[in-house]
Amino acid sequence: MGSNGTFLDNEEAPTYAPSIPVPNVQELVRKDPFQVPQRYVRKVEDRPKDTDTSYLSSFIPVIDLSLLLMGNNEELNKLDLACREWGFFQVVNHGVAKQVSQKMKDAAAEFFKLSLEEKNKYAMPSDDIQGYGHAYVVSEDQILDWSDALILLVHPSHYRKLKFWPNSPKGIQEIIKEYSNAIRKVATELFQSFSLIMGMDKEALLGLHKQLVQAYRVNYYPPCSKPDQVLGVSPHSDTSTITILMQEDDVCGLQIKNNNEWVPVNPIPDALVVNVGDVFEIWSNGKYKSVEHRAVANYSKARISYASFLFPHDEVEIEPLSHMVDSKTKQQLYKKVRYGEYLRSSMNKKMEGKAHTQMAKD
Repeated sequence: MGSNGTFLDNEEAPTYAPSIPVPNVQELVRKDPFQVPQRYVRKVEDRPKDTDTSYLSSFIPVIDLSLLLMGNNEELNKLDLACREWGFFQVVNHGVAKQVSQKMKDAAAEFFKLSLEEKNKYAMPSDDIQGYGHAYVVSEDQILDWSDALILLVHPSHYRKLKFWPNSPKGIQEIIKEYSNAIRKVATELFQSFSLIMGMDKEALLGLHKQLVQAYRVNYYPPCSKPDQVLGVSPHSDTSTITILMQEDDVCGLQIKNNNEWVPVNPIPDALVVNVGDVFEIWSNGKYKSVEHRAVANYSKARISYASFLFPHDEVEIEPLSHMVDSKTKQQLYKKVRYGEYLRSSMNKKMEGKAHTQMAKD
């Protein structure tokens, strides 16, 4: 560690978790749009239901970042409520230039149009989750997600493994960097407001990370002839501090669990979707909720989503902050855990609801 408490630039890029190689879903659909192999078919109770909960989407809080940055108390209270009751919110006036996000969408669409052979030049190795392919596959009999993904570590820059960064379409590496820098600015601005609603100095939350680490996952969900039998991504909560997601404007796929209902997060043009991750839940001693979410498939349209995960350095020990523990009950709901261990133990299991926050509970 450097003398100022930051981690040195020459430390090695971390590796995360192995994953078993599985078929490419986009290629399956290209060869036969009507096949849905048994490995993707969910148990009846896990399938998306026909019940219409889309009206609940309008209740998901919308937060104006420009008001938060002005210290607007009403908006801070809305943020507090969003994190307590939903664990999710959409953020507007976030300062990410439309041109930057559109370039990212255009480049990703072009990348997924490349031949499988071309995309596989960036294939995920068997011992890590950077690159193109599938993460979190830990057994041969696991039911698989109806999606493929490109996963990269983007910050700090010495964590980047550029052999997994696509060279095509032209300029995509710079576009990913530019987009990720813009998202990291949004995250650090949100951290200031999170610090305030947790009763701390506004730089406190960022400081707790020691080194803010940022990963980026671009998910490709091909169309599916039986969308009611599969899931694009299994239900899970995120192991991050927060996750910032850019959705397509015209295809809905993300659903979040609220009061035991799966609620779709209908896209608001130009908004970003933010969710509380496990680290934030633990630091807040459960006041703010890291909520289960999943992605569903679409019958006629492919969908791409862009998830940025912000989380602490591996060596940071996370536990409830003392002032977040109820002074009456003095009950600390989570034990101290080294973040790197927490992260890897969750990655070595298949995505399964909130299973991994249990490991941090006594």
